[in-house]
Amino acid sequence: MLSALLGELADLVLPGACAGCGAERVRLRYGTCQVCVAELEGLRPHPAAPTPPPPGFPACVTVGAYSGALRGTLLAYKEKGRHRLAPPLGILLAGAVAAVAPRDRPVVLVPVPSTAAARRARHGDHMARLTGHAVRRLRSAGWTAVMVRPLRALPRPDSTSLDTAARHAVAVNSLRINSRISVLRRGGPMRGTLVVTDDIVTTGATLAAVARRLEEADMQVTGAAVLAATQLRKITPGI
Repeated sequence: MLSALLGELADLVLPGACAGCGAERVRLRYGTCQVCVAELEGLRPHPAAPTPPPPGFPACVTVGAYSGALRGTLLAYKEKGRHRLAPPLGILLAGAVAAVAPRDRPVVLVPVPSTAAARRARHGDHMARLTGHAVRRLRSAGWTAVMVRPLRALPRPDSTSLDTAARHAVAVNSLRINSRISVLRRGGPMRGTLVVTDDIVTTGATLAAVARRLEEADMQVTGAAVLAATQLRKITPGI
């Protein structure tokens, strides 16, 4: 109740365009207009995989396609510093996790790590923040859920012009396992469903690389939960 009230007051004091569609001079709820709220609330988690998936790509569930209100809200959160969007986005992410993880087993969420440069640009680790909200939502719904961060990301070159195989190699080489990870290993004190979380899946190279690094450290990945999935378009030579 208090958070909702503060959200309403902030929208009155600091009005802005809707994060989802850009509409101005409309009543906002956590920075999103009622039309976009309805669109986001109507999303239902479903399986998603790039075609073809890279080797080692885990079973993946997404909240929706990277379009419309979901795309706008994600961009506003990541690139425009609208961090008040983290709680509702975290709730959506929790729905994707719930589609992967059974309620009767503990679930361990591992967010895809951000590089130091990305953390500076976005005033923190945006996926860790979203995953933290997802954990709280899952706990309130009856799951035994925790977030752990066994990975760190090194700087890596721009991969937009690379094919899927090259992207996978770059992603794997940029990931390192932190030293204190014993609680996650098979047979350790914490057992449960290990789910990788991310904001967007495109080629699947990042999720496959994260799964590979975790499994190299004897941590078995059950699946991945992401907010949005893009649709790859084939590029015809000469066009």
